[in-house]
Amino acid sequence: MRPYSRRKFIGTAASIAGAAFAGPLMSFKKQTPLLSFSTLGCPDWSFDEIINFAAANNYNGIEIRGIRKELDLTKCNEFSTKENIAASKQKLKDKGLAFVCLGSSATMHYKEEKERQKNLDDGKKFIDLANELGCPYVRVFPNNLPKEQDKNETLELITQGLLTLGDYAKNSNVTVLMETHGDLTKTEDIVKVITPAAGKHVGLVWDVANMWNATKESPSNVYPQLKKYIHHTHIKDSLTVDGKINYKFLGKGEVPIFEAIDLLHKGGYKGYYSFEWEKLWHPEIEAPELAFADYSKAMQQHFGK
Repeated sequence: MRPYSRRKFIGTAASIAGAAFAGPLMSFKKQTPLLSFSTLGCPDWSFDEIINFAAANNYNGIEIRGIRKELDLTKCNEFSTKENIAASKQKLKDKGLAFVCLGSSATMHYKEEKERQKNLDDGKKFIDLANELGCPYVRVFPNNLPKEQDKNETLELITQGLLTLGDYAKNSNVTVLMETHGDLTKTEDIVKVITPAAGKHVGLVWDVANMWNATKESPSNVYPQLKKYIHHTHIKDSLTVDGKINYKFLGKGEVPIFEAIDLLHKGGYKGYYSFEWEKLWHPEIEAPELAFADYSKAMQQHFGK
């Protein structure tokens, strides 16, 4: 073989090998999920610490539940003025990150007028902030439903609250999302609440573990019924011992979390898989730098299979 031909052959072979190698990488990139974490998991971190860690660990966005234990985000320095909001947005942009969701404490199940109005006002305040931040979602929720109140009446109150906030958000780019949370974890109850409220500005956060721990309903049963309402997710794993929930790194607990993740992915879900490590409420669990790093690696490995 002439030297030129041999060189040409080697170059061609290398190109073919390179293309073959690039294929899986390109395919993996297409499959790579959008990852975020909730700042519920790092209650002592500053805003800069939050975004620096996210950027260094292959995250795409941040779900803001609070900063340094302040849960009313309008009181956080980063969001207290238009100038500070602009600076915070630029910081995220510089790191290639996005605001994914603002976690409000607005609760929709209250009947007493003063308390109900206070929570609706909180929701509206967060909608305004989310719109300024270019953040697409605001989380609201029910918690422990009042036992002295008829359940159907309570579910209707939640629906009406969602409709009120959805109507408020209609002139913005924000969607209000009810989390599957507290006592509202049975699929039939969630469907009853969300069906008359859902629309362009109202949907769901599917917290898989919250539902499964309470009901043991299989994600394969839950997902088809909630699919069209799901805009955002909370992903976590846990193990129940002696009736107490113990939060674990992804895949180390008993929640069928990867079953749910696969259902979402195969179902065409385009949103974020947001890690909710409940460090603020459970200070005994692992440090955020360990949990957040583990979650990113576990998700990358899962989607790389």
